[in-house]
Amino acid sequence: MRSHLAKTAAGCALVVICLVTVIVAQAPAPGAQAPGAQAPAAGSAAVSPVVANPTYVTIPLEITVNRPAAEVWKRVGKYCDIGEWLRIACTITSGKDGEVGAVRSVANEVLVGKTELSYTYTQPVRAGRAYNLYHGTLEARPVTATTSKLVYTLMFDNSMLPDDAAREKDKAQRTTQFTQALENMKILAEGGTLPPAPPRGGQPGGGAQPGAAQPGNR
Repeated sequence: MRSHLAKTAAGCALVVICLVTVIVAQAPAPGAQAPGAQAPAAGSAAVSPVVANPTYVTIPLEITVNRPAAEVWKRVGKYCDIGEWLRIACTITSGKDGEVGAVRSVANEVLVGKTELSYTYTQPVRAGRAYNLYHGTLEARPVTATTSKLVYTLMFDNSMLPDDAAREKDKAQRTTQFTQALENMKILAEGGTLPPAPPRGGQPGGGAQPGAAQPGNR
């Protein structure tokens, strides 16, 4: 009887040892990639899109237009009209122009809200970049029966810029860019024609995407 029990115990011990050996052999080495997980790109560091202490800034801009608001919006308020008045390439890559959820090729901006005479867009979170919550709102606001004003408001987090000087420079660049955009919209809405686009970045007629100066923005 004792001999039988001893043989049984020895057999169980052997099974346990075998199982442990298999588990150890199959376990990934320290630092090894788990099956099915995506390996990080060579030389890249993981950057969280979450910003611990954001500092939100707004840039409100407006311009008077000598046309009724409805006429102004009809001329410059389509989601991809940005291609004309900011003079950059724009196509609708998803959804329909003017509908909430539409995506345009300019920084993959998503239409997240609209009214009869306005829309609001945002830029999506990007892997490996801090998210600055960039939003823009364009509105044609009635003033009188024959006049209106275009209001453009930008909002974003500039905390990832290195210092106050960099933040002021970034804000000034955006203000200049979108002030010119409003002036172009006014010309178009009042029936005029835009002059030739000035060279940008050394490329004649080239256009910069809105918000391009912001790290993590595009």
